[in-house]
Amino acid sequence: MRRVRLVDVVVSAALAAVATLALGANPALVAPLAVAAVAPPLFRVDLVEHRLPNRLVIPALLAGVVGLGVKWLASGVPPLVPVLAAAIYAAVLFAFALFGGMGMGDVKLAAALGLASPSATIAVLSPMLAFLIGGIAAAVVLIRRGRRARIAFGPFLLAGYFGALAVVAVLRLV
Repeated sequence: MRRVRLVDVVVSAALAAVATLALGANPALVAPLAVAAVAPPLFRVDLVEHRLPNRLVIPALLAGVVGLGVKWLASGVPPLVPVLAAAIYAAVLFAFALFGGMGMGDVKLAAALGLASPSATIAVLSPMLAFLIGGIAAAVVLIRRGRRARIAFGPFLLAGYFGALAVVAVLRLV
C-alpha cells in the first residue's frame, strides 16, 4: 500500500477549495475534485520520472465521465462544453505525441482536464495557461541545457487547469 503524504493532502485540499470557489456546489464539481486529489502525486511523478501513471490519470478520467453523467441527469442538458474540451485538448496533444513532443500520459491527462472543465472559460483558459507557462519554462530549459533537454509537461497542464479555476474563482468573488 502506498503511503499518503501529508503535503499531498494539504495541496489537494487547497486545490479542491479553489475548484469549489470557482464552480460552487454542483455536479460539475465531481471531476475537478478528482483531479485535485491526484494532482500532487501526478506533478511529483512527472517531474521525477517524466511519466503520468495510469493508476492516477484513469480515475480522474472516470470521475469526469461520472460527473458529466450526473450533471446530465440532474439538468437534462447534455454537457457539450466538457466533452468538446476533452476531445479537442486530447486531440491536439495526441498530434504532438505523434511527433514525439508529448507522451500519451499527457494526452490522457488533457482529456481528464477537458472533462473537468464545465465552462468555456475554463476549457479555453486552461490549455492557454498550460502552454504559456510550459513554453516559458521550455525556453529557459532550452537556453540552459540545449536542444536535447526534456521537460515534463504534466505539471504545466495541471498548473494551467488550476490557474483557470483560480481566475474563475476570483471573478466569481469580485
